[in-house]
Amino acid sequence: MLRRRLVSLLILLSAVLGLSGVLYAQMEAGERGIAPIDSSGTLEVTGIHVDVMGKDGQSARYEGWRIAQRQGFRAYWAKAHNRPVTEAPTVPDSTLDELVSSIVVEREQIGPNRYIADLGILFDRARSAEILGVGGDVRRSAPMILVPVLVTAGSETSVELRNPWQRAWAEFRTSQSPIDYVRVTGSGIDPLLVNAAQTDRPGRGWWRNIIDLYGAADILVAQVEFQRLYPGGPVFAKFVGYHGPDRQPVGAFTISAPAGASALQVMRAGVQRMDQIFAEALADGRLVRDRSLDIPEPPPPPEVVEEAPKPVAGRPWTYQVQIVSPDVNIYNFAMAHLRTTGGVDQVVPVSINPGGVSYVNVTFRGELPALRAALTARGWSVEQNGFVLRMTSSGKGPPPLAPPAPPQPAQPAQAPPANPPRGNE
Repeated sequence: MLRRRLVSLLILLSAVLGLSGVLYAQMEAGERGIAPIDSSGTLEVTGIHVDVMGKDGQSARYEGWRIAQRQGFRAYWAKAHNRPVTEAPTVPDSTLDELVSSIVVEREQIGPNRYIADLGILFDRARSAEILGVGGDVRRSAPMILVPVLVTAGSETSVELRNPWQRAWAEFRTSQSPIDYVRVTGSGIDPLLVNAAQTDRPGRGWWRNIIDLYGAADILVAQVEFQRLYPGGPVFAKFVGYHGPDRQPVGAFTISAPAGASALQVMRAGVQRMDQIFAEALADGRLVRDRSLDIPEPPPPPEVVEEAPKPVAGRPWTYQVQIVSPDVNIYNFAMAHLRTTGGVDQVVPVSINPGGVSYVNVTFRGELPALRAALTARGWSVEQNGFVLRMTSSGKGPPPLAPPAPPQPAQPAQAPPANPPRGNE
């Protein structure tokens, strides 16, 4: 008997553990954020309430959708033209069927012969933009990554877990918003990179990596503090919008709802007003990108100044010498003076022009100013231009050589005295 009880207990424990594993796997696979919808080709009107009677539930529903299409067209036309709804034109149902791409059911109740619902109408942008009076191009902001933060029960959540605030942003249709939102899906590494804790980190390097990874240029944080007085009771939600890596406040508002109100409905209304706050801030020029998010430019490379090598004493260097000679006689004298100058190892003619300018390469042990000084001392007019000397005779003929120094006369040796004096004399 005891053995049967142990076997039953083990079977029950195995079943519980298996069920726990299944539930854990389901939470891991389905509890992350919601992927945003693509709304680039639609125009949306939400919050259309219909209450229609019919011969049966389906007939009432069909008639309710017809009425919602008409009301949605008038509402969007009035919003686009900033005019009263009563001035909106009347469009046939056959035309509306072609303009409407889909109908979103926010809430509906179907009875035996009655239909009550809150609906949203999506118009095809390509077909209805001209009739609705919507411009083709909308001035958009730079791509801005959106971080939705939900604060409830003392904890902050973004895309780590599914929540109504992130879902409301995922369902928000951004086609007519001037803000170019970059919304994360919550899959992959999104919960590790874009989470509630990241919004409090001012580090620019990490923010640069995030916005570059998601193809954004700036940061928007939409935060809501959600409170319900008691389960199923009234709702109080405080919404605050922030901009930039330092969480600069953009605007705030509160929404209160009576008991029984759905959290998702409150969040959807909050998304609409939050988008208006961001749009007004963009129009006022307050959504200016922080320059610290730009990748810093690398420092300029150090300037390398190339200096000509200085001659080393005792090492031969080759210089170019230009000889200005009106005749061959002066040219020959210049060559002779160059070859006999102290420190000159070699003189090689490059271009000979006795009636003009001749070019000569001179190998000299020393610096170029020393060679110029030596030639100047020998009677030549020498000009220096960089590392080139230009020799010119100051007269019609070659300069005379300096006369040698006269020899010094030899001093006669002094003979010692014949009788040197004695000490006591």
